[in-house]
Amino acid sequence: MCEPEQVDYRSRCSGVENYREPLGGKWPPNIGATFPKGTIAMNRISLIVASLPLLFGGGCGPAGESAAPPVIAVDAARYLLPAEPADPQHVIAARTASQDQDAVVVVGRIGGSRNPWVQGRAAFSIVDCSLKACSDIPGDKCPVPWDYCCALDKLPTATALVKIVDEQGQLLRTDARQLLDLAELQTVVVRGTAQRDDAGNLTVLASRIFVRK
Repeated sequence: MCEPEQVDYRSRCSGVENYREPLGGKWPPNIGATFPKGTIAMNRISLIVASLPLLFGGGCGPAGESAAPPVIAVDAARYLLPAEPADPQHVIAARTASQDQDAVVVVGRIGGSRNPWVQGRAAFSIVDCSLKACSDIPGDKCPVPWDYCCALDKLPTATALVKIVDEQGQLLRTDARQLLDLAELQTVVVRGTAQRDDAGNLTVLASRIFVRK
């Protein structure tokens, strides 16, 4: 280790080859003459890069979490219906007839986009059963048939968002696929409360769900 003594450092400090005089009353000596060319610039860059996590709150510790929201363990059984409810409304009919805060039972197929899921939350979109997914059309080789790209003109009035909520009406903080073993194009019957917006969109705050096999 190099220590600030009044000696010639050429014999003690590795990498310091251009030093020409013993240390006098100054510390540090002439840096430009002491360290190899480029060392100071590299040290400054390293310091700036190392400081970025502190400036922007990054990192993996408690003070700078940037990961996805935590997944909460939920008992799936309490959100599954043992039998299919009678006379569910199809999505198009429910969008037409239901009012905000109505109790509803709606049937539909999971899909409507390339990714119909809400990451880390128990929510997904469903499509009216009258629409054909690409996989329902003979010869169609669409790799993501649940996006209903063959019926794009009908999708705006034939979709609904399903949010599985707890007793307090709060959206469950767990992935619906993991919670209920769901997959794209499955048919589900959801029981819950209608939530309407000014644009006519329908969200079902679902308390229970039946999954058709």
